[in-house]
Amino acid sequence: MILWLWLCWGFPTSVGQPDSELMARYLEEQLLADYSIAEQVARRVPRQAKFLQRLETRPRMSEFNVRSTIISRYAFTTVSCTMVNSGSEAREAVFEMQIPAAAFISNFTMSIGNKTYYGEVTGKEKRNSSDDQTAHRKPPSPTDGRENGYETFKASVFIPRKMQARFLLHYEELLQRRLGKYEYTVSIRPQQLVGRLRVEVNILENSGIVSLEVPPLRNSKQKGSGKAEGDVSPPPSTVIGHTKTLAKVTFNPSVVEQTRIARNGILGDFIIRYDVNRELSVGDVQILNGYFVHYFAPTDLPPLPKNVVFVLDSSASMVGTKLKQTKEALFTILQDLRPEDHFNIIGFSNRIKVWQQDRLVPVTPNNIRDAKKYIHNMSPTGGTNINGALQTGAKLLNDYIAQSDIDARSVSLIIFLTDGRPTVGETQSSKILSNTKDAIRDKFCLFTIGIGNDVDHKLLERMALENCGMTRHFQEDEDAASHLKGFYDEIGTPLLSDIRVDYPDDDVEQVTQNFFPNYFNGSEIIIAGKLINRTSDKLHVEVTASNSKKYILLKTDVAIDVPSRNDIRGVPGLEDGKGDKNYIERAWSYLTIKELLNSRLKSDDSQEKDYLMEKAKSMALAYNFVTPFTVLKMREAGLRSEPPQEEFISPSTDGIGEKLQSLQGHKAPPGIRREQDKQRIRVSKTSADGDPHFVIDFPSSKFSVCFNIDGEPGDILRLVSDHKESGVTVNGQLIGAPAPPNGHKKHRTYFSTITILSNKPERSYLEITPRRIILDDGERLVLSCGRSAVVRSRSLEVSVSANSNITVTIRDTISFVILIHRYKKPAPYQRNHLGFYISNSKGLSSDSHGLLGQFLSHEVKLLQEPVNTSHHQTGQNQSEALKPNPTNTLKVKGRLVPVVWKQRRIYNGQQEVECWFAKNNADKLIDGNYKDYLASHPFDTGTSFGTINL
Repeated sequence: MILWLWLCWGFPTSVGQPDSELMARYLEEQLLADYSIAEQVARRVPRQAKFLQRLETRPRMSEFNVRSTIISRYAFTTVSCTMVNSGSEAREAVFEMQIPAAAFISNFTMSIGNKTYYGEVTGKEKRNSSDDQTAHRKPPSPTDGRENGYETFKASVFIPRKMQARFLLHYEELLQRRLGKYEYTVSIRPQQLVGRLRVEVNILENSGIVSLEVPPLRNSKQKGSGKAEGDVSPPPSTVIGHTKTLAKVTFNPSVVEQTRIARNGILGDFIIRYDVNRELSVGDVQILNGYFVHYFAPTDLPPLPKNVVFVLDSSASMVGTKLKQTKEALFTILQDLRPEDHFNIIGFSNRIKVWQQDRLVPVTPNNIRDAKKYIHNMSPTGGTNINGALQTGAKLLNDYIAQSDIDARSVSLIIFLTDGRPTVGETQSSKILSNTKDAIRDKFCLFTIGIGNDVDHKLLERMALENCGMTRHFQEDEDAASHLKGFYDEIGTPLLSDIRVDYPDDDVEQVTQNFFPNYFNGSEIIIAGKLINRTSDKLHVEVTASNSKKYILLKTDVAIDVPSRNDIRGVPGLEDGKGDKNYIERAWSYLTIKELLNSRLKSDDSQEKDYLMEKAKSMALAYNFVTPFTVLKMREAGLRSEPPQEEFISPSTDGIGEKLQSLQGHKAPPGIRREQDKQRIRVSKTSADGDPHFVIDFPSSKFSVCFNIDGEPGDILRLVSDHKESGVTVNGQLIGAPAPPNGHKKHRTYFSTITILSNKPERSYLEITPRRIILDDGERLVLSCGRSAVVRSRSLEVSVSANSNITVTIRDTISFVILIHRYKKPAPYQRNHLGFYISNSKGLSSDSHGLLGQFLSHEVKLLQEPVNTSHHQTGQNQSEALKPNPTNTLKVKGRLVPVVWKQRRIYNGQQEVECWFAKNNADKLIDGNYKDYLASHPFDTGTSFGTINL
């Protein structure tokens, strides 16, 4: 028996087949009812079947089964294929499976008759004559052919007459988020009609599954794929079902349905796209068995301006479809540029042609029109001067960045497209790489695109890796225009720059990449590592992102679940998995190996390359991954070994709520004590909180004054009005609630929203509710009140203490503290609300006004001291001593205000303040009437006591 196994990229030529429709009908009616292979081989078959079998020159595929489980973006896939040789002599059977290029094969087993062979991952070494003699075979070896984003696994065996062979392939991958979706793809190309064809994908995302979709089969090379123009419905026989956290998708086409899709058995790619729920926080941190993985994909961020140079190949080899589709894509891309962006275009062949010399131009209708004309007039001619084009583009962008008037928040990048190899100028790859890196100098990123089969993939990949970019490759006969536009969409909206994710050094080790130059909308940042101290009950996480205008700090403590909480072994339907149970550890190993491979690719030092290779090889052997430094060798398991069995996990909903309720890292399991949500803070007593109760502190007079405002639900109260001088305004909007039983009020009111506006040195505002904070200083940022965070800009700092308070500091001279009051089980008369406290008012002018602001620079005088008001008396007469004299009076701006002595609870009910209370909505205490302090809308910066400014 001869057994061959190898890895290659590309497709073999399809073997001829009999009439597919006839075969389909026969299999549909005769074979599917009872397709036990052992019985089928010995069974008497009708004359029609014998005729078809004589026409068939290869073993028939009786079963093609793909089963996959995706747990928190990490996918385990098992492909099972059975082939039957019903002929009178041994025949060769070829098992082919396209797998994603980013995936790692983790196991391969095959059974031929009564013999089983299993794959053993070993390190690549020099050829040794003492090869295993259990079977003659060719060891795995990669070739240079590669499909776009896929590699082809291929195994070839001879099946004895009247026998069957079964193949079982396992591979793993970490799904990448692009354009706001994760995409899982299964290649269904058995190259013949299959009696039993089934794809089953189970998804478990404890943070919640959203936007699940299954588009039509994708097969750009296959005409007549069964997809109508504009059709977006799932493939026939697809069944989709999901709960909040679980999804199950099956594709089970009959032979007749397969024939309608593609008679040659090349159905195409079965695709599932989905996303997960996200909180406005540091992201989703998941911890299991001493390992963690951290997913960070913030939303609701304003896009950063970008400076982009398009460097386009216009050499003679681009003639025809390639240049036409490139132009079509660029027309659309130019239309999508934002008004704040700047751009330029370089066309290159053996000559370098720059559209706008020595500058980048702003996005205006005229510039877009002229750029389209320039692209339209590009014609293919000459050779390919890659080095010269990149040097010109880098110099153009460097000179622009050096200008003093460039927007410091902007992100700069080069998008480079070619279809060939360097033929003019510098043609040595190592020199081109060195020259490009020296020209860019880590100041911006380079994104490379290759079209067709003649392009130097390794050169483009390394150029992108060395300069913080990404690379894509498209086939010439594919829809390059849509691919180019899709790639631009991935990088066309930068949201953050200089992102760094930190964990305490004493708590973690072997952390993967934690600094990222850019974060693009719709993508995701992933970090993984090992825990040093497994007995700790929490992991501190800090995420910082900065540019010259704004600095963001997000931080939180993630509860480390007790081992039983994230262990999926006890969940019904998940009992059969092996590596799946340690999915977080395997995700860490996957990321680590990928980074080692990329680091080796970028390195020019031979010793460093050897070290990185050995490290990657060692880890790949430990986790049984097939990589460029490991190979899959087949060993015979023995004559009486059992046929290979599928190792697969299939999530079910039974008990999932209990078993996986703490799968998401930030949810603390029962038994772990949470820190106090509310934090005691020290601020001035000057405040408005509760129903609402106002307190004014007069430190020099050594007493406080308090009053109530009985407003109506929906009223917006002016708390601080200093728009003309300091530029600061604070307004508070009231929400209503029923009055407590036996109370004297008809209803209660609380602050549901606090709005803080500042127009110096530039306009910005904050809108705060008990659940979120919206900061807009020309760019909109949304923060959750449930996550600690710090955001700093030139003149404003917002510090969030999770579920406790928000501190707003303006120009370091004005500080406000907003307390968050949230109820787990509110009474009918309670509402989630806010309290407003003034911590520092030095930066407010003496002309500031508002219900609180008017007292910040003015003192009041107590005309008559109460009898026995000493606070130091002790004994049973102390309470009597504090009783007010009914004739006590305050003098405020010439007005006499009767007051009584009271005690008030403030600071979230944790402290008490003694104060002189003014009745009747602060009549005579405040300037004018309470209704004079009603604003027309939350952003109203005027006052009834001066000019209104909107």
